[in-house]
Amino acid sequence: MAVLSEGGVPQRPVVFVSRPALVNRVREKLYHLQKEPGWVTVFGMAGSGKSVLAAEAVRDHALITECFPGGVHWLSIGQLDRADLLVRIQSLCFRLEQQSQEKDPSSSVHRPPGSLEEAKERLRFLMLRRYPRSLLILDDIWDSSVLKAFDIQCRVLLTTRDRSLADCVSGSKSEVAVESGLEEGQALEILALYVNGKPQRLPEQARSIVRECKGSPLVVSLIGALLREFPDRWAYYLHTLQQKKFKRIRKSSSYDYDALDQAMAASIQVLSEEHRELYIDLTVLEKDVKVPAKVLSVLWDLEPEEVEDVLQDFVNKSLLFRDCHHRPYLYYLHDLQLDFLAEMNRSGLESLHTKVVRQYQQRYSQGPPTSGDEECLYWFRFLTYHMAKANLTQELYSLMFSLDWVRTKAQIMGPAHLINDYVEYGAVLDKENSEVRGHFQEFLSLNGHQLEQRPFPDVVQLALSQPDSSEVYRQALLQAQERATTGGLYLDWVSVVGPYTLLMNKSSLKSLSRLVVQPHQGSIYSACFSHDGTNIASCGSSKTLRVFKSTSGEKLLEIQAHDDEVLCCAFSPDDRLLATCSSDRKVKVWNVERGTLMRVFEDEHEEQVNHCQFTNTSLRLLLATCSNDKFMNTKLWNINKPSSQNTMFGHLEPVNHCCFSPDDAYLSTSSNDGTLKLWEVSSANEWKSIDVADMFPEQSEQTEVMVKCSTWSADGRTIICAARNAVFVFDVETAAMLLEIRTSRLSTVQYCHACPSSNLVAIALSHYAVELWDIETSKKMADCSGHLSWVHGVQFSPDGSLLLSCSDDQTVRVWETNKVHTSSAVCLKRDSDVLFNNGDITVVAADNCNRLQVRNGRTGAVMFQSEDQESRIRCTAICLQTSAVGLGREDGTIQVLEVPSGTSLATLQGHTRAVLHCQFTPEGHTLITSSEDTTIRVWRWRTGECVVLEGHKEQVRCFSLLTTSPSSETHLLSWSFDGTIKVWDMSSGERLQDLVCHQGAVLACDVSPDGQLFATTSADKTAKVWSSASWECVRLLNGHQDCVRSCRFSWDGRRLATGDDNGEIRLWNVKDGSLLKICSRDNKDAMDSLHGGWVTDLHFSPDNTVLLSTGGYIKWWNVEKGEALQTFYPTGTNLKRIHVSPDFSTFVTIDNIGILYILKKVE
Repeated sequence: MAVLSEGGVPQRPVVFVSRPALVNRVREKLYHLQKEPGWVTVFGMAGSGKSVLAAEAVRDHALITECFPGGVHWLSIGQLDRADLLVRIQSLCFRLEQQSQEKDPSSSVHRPPGSLEEAKERLRFLMLRRYPRSLLILDDIWDSSVLKAFDIQCRVLLTTRDRSLADCVSGSKSEVAVESGLEEGQALEILALYVNGKPQRLPEQARSIVRECKGSPLVVSLIGALLREFPDRWAYYLHTLQQKKFKRIRKSSSYDYDALDQAMAASIQVLSEEHRELYIDLTVLEKDVKVPAKVLSVLWDLEPEEVEDVLQDFVNKSLLFRDCHHRPYLYYLHDLQLDFLAEMNRSGLESLHTKVVRQYQQRYSQGPPTSGDEECLYWFRFLTYHMAKANLTQELYSLMFSLDWVRTKAQIMGPAHLINDYVEYGAVLDKENSEVRGHFQEFLSLNGHQLEQRPFPDVVQLALSQPDSSEVYRQALLQAQERATTGGLYLDWVSVVGPYTLLMNKSSLKSLSRLVVQPHQGSIYSACFSHDGTNIASCGSSKTLRVFKSTSGEKLLEIQAHDDEVLCCAFSPDDRLLATCSSDRKVKVWNVERGTLMRVFEDEHEEQVNHCQFTNTSLRLLLATCSNDKFMNTKLWNINKPSSQNTMFGHLEPVNHCCFSPDDAYLSTSSNDGTLKLWEVSSANEWKSIDVADMFPEQSEQTEVMVKCSTWSADGRTIICAARNAVFVFDVETAAMLLEIRTSRLSTVQYCHACPSSNLVAIALSHYAVELWDIETSKKMADCSGHLSWVHGVQFSPDGSLLLSCSDDQTVRVWETNKVHTSSAVCLKRDSDVLFNNGDITVVAADNCNRLQVRNGRTGAVMFQSEDQESRIRCTAICLQTSAVGLGREDGTIQVLEVPSGTSLATLQGHTRAVLHCQFTPEGHTLITSSEDTTIRVWRWRTGECVVLEGHKEQVRCFSLLTTSPSSETHLLSWSFDGTIKVWDMSSGERLQDLVCHQGAVLACDVSPDGQLFATTSADKTAKVWSSASWECVRLLNGHQDCVRSCRFSWDGRRLATGDDNGEIRLWNVKDGSLLKICSRDNKDAMDSLHGGWVTDLHFSPDNTVLLSTGGYIKWWNVEKGEALQTFYPTGTNLKRIHVSPDFSTFVTIDNIGILYILKKVE
């Protein structure tokens, strides 16, 4: 049965007895899944043999062929936290994608999903599209929230102790009870197999032993293994079972431990003294964790072969189980056996965990294992757990406050477990240093999504972006300095110090939340402000509802609200009522003042209720709810009536969210069917339907498009919705799309909410971030960092002054909108100029208030700031010879100002439209400007004399000075969207050359250092090299698949670099036009551009060995190999250009949010 082996279905135990009646019952239920998806639950007490039964049920060729031709996929679950669950689903998705790729090489293997939401969506796609008729077996499920991650409309067989678990998921359900354990005949058969005899020839004590075992396969196996070694001890072991010597301090009511305890005690007793001590060491293992022999080899300080012999002895005695699907084998204890060991060794647990840590430290004194095998994974997952249990706080501090540990663990396991450790052991770490713990958490909060990327980013470089006061930065700088001595390239983001931190820069990028509250144990799925803004209600996986003050976090009310996870809460317009909805399918309405239940709606929704919301006014108070029901999934309730007032029919898939328009005339609903629907509240009729799935034509075949939520603008004229990694703004009247915001491709949008008092919309993302966007300008205005896990919800307060966010990290954060919104800090525009002069750096740029700023790049000090300009500043320039700066405006005016006095030296009128570029000549007497009006003007700016260069038919975005030899005069080279290059005599204005270069717009041009050649790039996807002597094209460079946006000659003139809009960079041999290297090709994420966006600027180092490029981020390349040496990820994106110091040690740029980056090479 290769299908079962590939899918990870466990083999039969060594001693196996068939239970045909039960097996057939399970198979009969599985046959019901042939036609449609659904759930089969096998439930029973601990140790009753559920897992063996589930595995046996699928060992049937006819069943697999007829019902599950897509295969059977086994997943062991146990008691998992969310980080572990994510890792399990990631590995399942990877296994499925690999198998799919083997069958169909054209199918792709994606990067691991970064959040549970994303993992669930990926698994849904794989099960529905690539494995449509397959069976997923979930073994040993404890928690309904875990089960919900697999609620993806597929066929599932699950084993559990809790019969009611499947109530929380959608689809058809059936169950098989394993109540009695083994029947007498089956138990006798197992004993007979152990002693190599026949059931009817067993001694008379056999039946009594079976009765004492109470049908538990585990206990029968333990006694059988003992009798195999001591076949004459039947009476002795019967007497042992009857004695009940072992007394438990804690007992579970669901299981009769007595027989198990006596059997375990007897089995351990017959071990040799040495083996008995080794077996007791297994007490430290976590439940549901399988370990390779190599881990125990470290613990016991024995050779692996010796360990295998010891483990074989334990397996033979049924004291341990072996998973033979893995090579090397994995070993594990049954939960009940671990319970026994923990009870037996209660007083010695700390010393047992200490032994684990000391043995690990002895074996790995030179550094942790990095092989990535099962042993390596075990240590990275559980070393912190053992240290905490051993109370070795000093060791825990030094491990978790180490950047090396962060890097290695994130690389091997991804960031989810790492972040989980800082939450789980936060209280312990805070005793040592809460500030340092905060530094590490903040670093992970800001960079967690980067640590998901493959190839894995350089953690030291990421950490150099932390504030200088951070311990993370301190460690990174030491490592960067050490590596720089051996040729490593690292960039330190120079902080602006002193009273100038209002400038958006490195020091201002810290967690800005005003209030952090931890109202619940477990994930928080929903939080909302009261309508007067004074209180906040929150709910989540803890099944509770809590109300607290929005200013202080003081608890006002806590209610055990539902029998399952509470998915949403909402205040009524007068704040007297709170509605909650849950996975338990119920909707409840509470009196806030008294904390009492007023109304329960429990009969109409048949699946989990995802969202609830009251109308915005009390004139006609209604409550809207939406659910996972197939048809009747959106309802309106009058809370004074026992049944719903209206049901909206139209969505055929679960509805995730519902939202009233500001005037309560309409209700919007967001569904997994890929649509956003608008309903008339008065009639419950569908008014409009917007197909959001159509917005993703390139990916519609890869996964379903689920619309997560919607939010209305304050005037009710536009509606904003979230799906995948995008937010769309639609006109309500025409249903036309007005705006599309695409966030990081490495993340999914979980929720969005429009500010009632401005154009801002808040977006919650799976990569732990909250972003603020201005939907008028389509610009990201701020990042709110601080959460340590997936952010589920965001909401502005009614007056827009506050913003709350809630997360899987068990916190609600409250932010002051003005403080996180970057307009309250000074941010600079990207069209800047920079002067490097004897170690000084001068930066000139317009700010967000349309003032010209001149700043000292070393200190951040404002050397000069102009008055607000009447018209938008479009370009700036620094004069090298005099203390002057120039600016070009939208209205065509040019000004030259003295620095630092601000005296106006010249106001130059002449251009009729926006000035796009301005530049002083080296001697400083002449200022050249180009404009949207298609002209270039050469100004003697002190006198106002002007030569106009006319001839281009479209806007002139840029120009360059062309000097072919030191003695010759300087000409001007200009290029335009009209596809031409023109060469001008600057003094006379005569056009010397007019070259039609490209079929599309000319996007960039660069002159070779010796002036003999120049290169052009175009929207026609080509680049060309021209001779400035003959004015002829000497090289045509084909190969780019997108607009070629940038180009640069190397300083020796031998190479040309070109960059395109797909993020690809090509290196060419100038002499013969041959392609030398393509940078980036191997580094592309399955969904991302090669460079995070267009390649907008390129620079070679003076020795021509390193190439610098800008796009969505900044990269440094080894020119010879075409390989990336370093990457710097700015907070924003879309870098336009970068200024480089002559010695290639300092780099200055501004991102689209307005943050200034001064990057200094670490020496």
